[in-house]
Amino acid sequence: MLKTLDNALDLLTYFTREKRQWGVRELAKEMHVSHTVVYRIHATYERYGFVRQEAKTKKYELGFAFLEYGSILRDNLDMTQLIYPVMKKTADATRESVFLTWLDGTEGICLEIAESQQAVKYAFSVGTRTLLYAGASNKVIMAYLPPDVQTAIIGKGLLAKTAHTIQSEERLLDDLSRIREQGWAYSVSEYTDNVFGIAVPLFASDGKVTASLTIAGPDYRMPAEKVPHALEVLQAAKEEIQTYLQRIL
Repeated sequence: MLKTLDNALDLLTYFTREKRQWGVRELAKEMHVSHTVVYRIHATYERYGFVRQEAKTKKYELGFAFLEYGSILRDNLDMTQLIYPVMKKTADATRESVFLTWLDGTEGICLEIAESQQAVKYAFSVGTRTLLYAGASNKVIMAYLPPDVQTAIIGKGLLAKTAHTIQSEERLLDDLSRIREQGWAYSVSEYTDNVFGIAVPLFASDGKVTASLTIAGPDYRMPAEKVPHALEVLQAAKEEIQTYLQRIL
């Protein structure tokens, strides 16, 4: 019984993004088991909706039951519980606050904050909505949006948040192009006076930008020579968080 269950669970691991469909004999050969075993497992899974047979190729692929269970998992899973420990580690390493900004339509929204332990820090609130054309945390998201979405955002007007907010469409598009090319963003006093931001984009499994991770604080604590180290720490955090996002988004 345990061997049968082991084979049944092992079979599911062969369905990947790179290899979405399998024929019975093809999969049996790959698993080094009898094709009869694979056929019986498929028959059981198909009965419960976990696999389905594609009409043209007659090969098997994952069924819609996984969508239902995936939806239940996403509903039960507080994503920030997975991400916050990484943010806290980054905040401790840089001694600055770390922000998770989520893309919501044509705006950003602050989803989580790991605050700096220093007495003077950048104060912000979870749930605050932000404009995507100002500040590193926002522009690093906007840089990866499709051109038509960028145009729509610009078309609503580039209102100044500070004296340093970019209000020229040409300058903004040049800046977004540079951010996308280098893969990160840096700003000072663009969204809030005397506050710096260093940000990297975060992507869903389909490759679309979905959020940003940002280190921010008083600008006097982040001179140019400190930026490379802060960026290195931030990039490491990004890689760790991306592994979570690839699984759940």
